[in-house]
Amino acid sequence: MRRHIFFDLDGTLTDSAPGILNSLRHAFAGFGLAPSEAVLRSYIGPPLRESFARHFSSAADVERAVSLYRAYFSERGLFENAVYPGISGMLGRLAVQARLYLATSKPEVFALRIMDYFGLSPFFTGIYGAELNGPRHDKADVLRYALSRHAVAPADAVMTGDRRYDVEGAHAVGLPCVGVAYGYGGRDELEAAGAEAVVDDVPSLERLLCAGECAFNETGRKVPGESVTRV
Repeated sequence: MRRHIFFDLDGTLTDSAPGILNSLRHAFAGFGLAPSEAVLRSYIGPPLRESFARHFSSAADVERAVSLYRAYFSERGLFENAVYPGISGMLGRLAVQARLYLATSKPEVFALRIMDYFGLSPFFTGIYGAELNGPRHDKADVLRYALSRHAVAPADAVMTGDRRYDVEGAHAVGLPCVGVAYGYGGRDELEAAGAEAVVDDVPSLERLLCAGECAFNETGRKVPGESVTRV
C-alpha cells in the first residue's frame, strides 16, 4: 500500500450535508433568497467563495454571504454532521500501516474542530485545509502545502475524495485519486473527472487502499486489467 494517504473531509469521512445546507440557507436568507435544494447541494465540495461568486455579482455580496455562512457554521453547522459508519475503524487500521493526512478545501480552523469533536484527529499525521483569508483555498493548494510540509513524494501517496475537485486537485499535484461514490459527487462525476478508481462503500475503500500496490502502477495510474473501478 502507499505509505501516505490523503483524505477529503465532507462526503468522504463525514456526512456533513445537514450543517452545510443549513449554513447556506442562513446565508441566502440574509439576502431574502431561498435557492432550491439542488442549488444548495452544488455548494458541497468546491471552495465557498467560488460557489457564492456564481450567484452574486459583486465582491461585497460574496463576502457578506461568506460571513453569514460562517456565522452559522462556526456555532452550529459544523456539528450538524456525522461520521460515516465504518470510518473510524478503517482509519485505525490504516494508521498502523501508513501515514494519514486530511486535505480539505474547508477552512482549516473548522476542519480541526470537526476532527477533534468526532475523535478522528489521533489517526492523522497532519490536518490541512483552506485559509480563511489567504491564498491557500482550493484542493490543489492544500495538497501542495501538505506534501511540502511533510516532504512526501507524490509517487508514494494517494488522495481519496468524493467530488471532481478532489480528483482534479490530486492530479494537479501528481497524485492518483480514489473516488468514493457514497459521497456527494457520485460515480459518474468521479469517473468523468478521471479518478483512477471508484468505490461504493467504506469496506471497499479500505480493501483498495490496503491493496494499493496492486491497484496502481509506478505512475499512479490504474493498472490495465485490474478490476478496481467497481470494488
